[in-house]
Amino acid sequence: MPDTIEKVEVAAIKELALQIRGRLIFPEDDDYDEERKIYNAMIDKRPGMIVKCVDVADVIASVNFGRENDVLIAVRGGGHNGGGLGICDGGMVIDLSGLKFVLVNTDDSTVRVGGGNVWGEVDHATHPFGLAVPAGIISTTGVGGLTLGGGVGHLSRKYGLTIDNLLEADMVLADGSFVTVNKDNHADLFWAIRGGGGNFGIVTSFKFQAHPVKTVIGGPTFWPIERTEEIMKWYHNFLHNQAEDLNGFIATLIVPVPPFPETLRNKHACGIVWCYTGDPNDFDEIFKPVRDTNPIFEYVGPMPYPSIQTMFDGLFPPGMQWYWRADFFNELGPEVAAQHREFGEAIPTLLSQMHLYPISGAASKPSNEDTPWAYRDAKYAGVIVGVDPDPANAEMVTEWCKSYWEATHPYSAGGAYSNFMMNEGQARVKASYRNNYNRLNKIKKRYDPENLFRVNQNIDPQDN
Repeated sequence: MPDTIEKVEVAAIKELALQIRGRLIFPEDDDYDEERKIYNAMIDKRPGMIVKCVDVADVIASVNFGRENDVLIAVRGGGHNGGGLGICDGGMVIDLSGLKFVLVNTDDSTVRVGGGNVWGEVDHATHPFGLAVPAGIISTTGVGGLTLGGGVGHLSRKYGLTIDNLLEADMVLADGSFVTVNKDNHADLFWAIRGGGGNFGIVTSFKFQAHPVKTVIGGPTFWPIERTEEIMKWYHNFLHNQAEDLNGFIATLIVPVPPFPETLRNKHACGIVWCYTGDPNDFDEIFKPVRDTNPIFEYVGPMPYPSIQTMFDGLFPPGMQWYWRADFFNELGPEVAAQHREFGEAIPTLLSQMHLYPISGAASKPSNEDTPWAYRDAKYAGVIVGVDPDPANAEMVTEWCKSYWEATHPYSAGGAYSNFMMNEGQARVKASYRNNYNRLNKIKKRYDPENLFRVNQNIDPQDN
């Protein structure tokens, strides 16, 4: 069983402090409570020590300390993980937020990014060059966590998942060694980190392929929640038959504050958030079938790509109560659509939502075995999130989320996108990796046989 920091000799902790350039933070420090905060305020854990790393040497020293003293290790990049898997009780948090840099190479449109960066920092650096790396939909999300889990977002249909654009990574392994992994070097490990999460080591830098994206046409359209079944059927038939330039994820939600008109605010709705990367001159013709469905609201127009990436940042700042459940889906038939309407009508708080992200176009071209992300043949990565700023509403949003998931899960493909999961147990992890779990297990045994990195959607090396 893992020991806590309290059981480690003081001399060993003092030795670590001498080895690193960063800072050690303990529960008695004035800023401890601030430093232990993560994005999801429903997770309230108290690590014995936080190591604020500033370089790779700090990471190596921290990993060696954790291994040699049998200390539980959690690794935190952006701290966005829904299940709070970037923090732990009693053990050590290796905080990568000081490892930040974004280096754009315009010769080959590649980008090197530090393990502690968030996606907004990447977009800020790439946008002046007319480039973007496919990522999520919230700019404060950490690069590391999102990438290692897969990376679904606005550009998925056009340029694939984030892992499809990962070319190389620098890693600190469980034995404290440092390696660079790519298709030619530690190819098995490179395969594993493209969807296998933080099971295999700590990534201190990433190299991505960026793509020409400057201005997009995007934004939401809304329909009354009563039309959910009709719109989901139409959406399923429409979107997957469109060119890869058009992406849109469908949602059930409550219409929030401005820029939405007062007549719609606080109304339950079915919505789609669009992102178009093609020729602006073709957009009106491509979008005509959407307008022909008579949405009650449209707020779609040209914007810089970083603007669509930050569109929801203001609605979802750090420090709110979050509960997540997720599934993959192959279709949006009448039975599951009816559940989406029913639970969409019962959304309990303004910020609670359900999203279905399309998996088609470029995201569906790799096989299920090309990366650990084992649901390339599904049509949607779905997530239900109960969200509210008030801790008094935590139980309410959690119960709504669980009930929604239980009603739709029978129509699912079986597993879930790991970045959308809470800490749900080994059976769910295995279901999410399908047949790839056995290969991940073998790689885990090779690189982390003692399961040093286990605060994650864990690939247990003891599983046979």
